[in-house]
Amino acid sequence: MRRLLLVLLFCVLSVPASAVQPDEILKDPTLEARAREVGKELRCLVCQNQSIDDSDADLARDLRVLVRERIVAGDSNSEVIDYVVSRYGDFVLLNPPFKLKTYALWFGPGIIIAFGLFAIFIFFRRRGDDAAGGAPDALSEAEKEKLSRLIDGEGR
Repeated sequence: MRRLLLVLLFCVLSVPASAVQPDEILKDPTLEARAREVGKELRCLVCQNQSIDDSDADLARDLRVLVRERIVAGDSNSEVIDYVVSRYGDFVLLNPPFKLKTYALWFGPGIIIAFGLFAIFIFFRRRGDDAAGGAPDALSEAEKEKLSRLIDGEGR
């Protein structure tokens, strides 16, 4: 039990570490800072919810190296991002642009949640109708008298 608590505590308190390897780091600190800035905007195509700086995947490493090569070659941050997007599409961006091709990325989760909430609403509404429809209504006075006569044998 104690070991489990220690593992849980470690998981909660651990901070995600950067996956950038020492051999990838540029010698010029300003260029390295730019590379990190660009890397935080690009999605790892393997992990899909991590930036390339946070991912240990081989493809993320290749993209980090590519970003650093382009920066050393003199490209601006936006030129590097445009180059990567031209090769991999808008999906490589952690914050994709709002355009026709990316509507599914922007609206898909909301539509799925709305559909789920609608389905839950319909489920509970039908369930409530079934429960309410199963209970008989109270008898009127005339019905009570007729029932009483039938029970006593007078209604034949």
